[in-house]
Amino acid sequence: MNKNKQEYIVAVAGQPNSGKSTVFNMLTGARQFVANYPGVTVEKRIGIYSYQGQKIKLVDLPGTYSLTSYSLEERVARNFLINENPDLVLNIADASNLERHLVLTVQLLEMGMPLVVALNMMDISKGRGFEIDEESLAKELGVPVVPTIAQKGRGKEELRQAILKGCLGKDKYKNSLVVDYGQKIEQILDELTQNIANDNRYSNYNPRWLAIKLLAGDTEVRSMFHQ
Repeated sequence: MNKNKQEYIVAVAGQPNSGKSTVFNMLTGARQFVANYPGVTVEKRIGIYSYQGQKIKLVDLPGTYSLTSYSLEERVARNFLINENPDLVLNIADASNLERHLVLTVQLLEMGMPLVVALNMMDISKGRGFEIDEESLAKELGVPVVPTIAQKGRGKEELRQAILKGCLGKDKYKNSLVVDYGQKIEQILDELTQNIANDNRYSNYNPRWLAIKLLAGDTEVRSMFHQ
């Protein structure tokens, strides 16, 4: 990452009811404004804060369960990640419903996005008897994982530290998660990935992610290859 940038762009992604807006407010305070994404009426909330001499600009993506192309919100979120190339993605996950929320996390990792995961609502998770080993989860995902209770302002400093390290490329993790889809599918994925990687038309995309989306029948991705 460029350490001399005037500001770092951080996309905030999460499923509905993950506490994404609460985390956004915790990090930015009152320094927010609202616009629309280009060409659509979907609201885009932007917040700015400074930390250790660095300016961080948060862009709140629409709440989505996944990064398919089936809904307007999903397309807006995905297109922002692809076209705007943020320095980092802050993924908000509900710790009390972790398995469901990690679906989006894995999809972000498959896109090759630099990522920090905020495990929000840790108090609710513990109240339900769940125990989450954040360090083990971070090692498994290959990205920093920060526990938060945004409604009470807890985890703010740790999250700001993780965001800055991620923007500067100083975190110790390497986005190492690769989902194994089984031998037969992996053989097809390997061939598709190699073909895509060798085609300069798709140099802005993670080739394995495009291959996965092709196999999944994603309409927007398929249309790219039929143009």
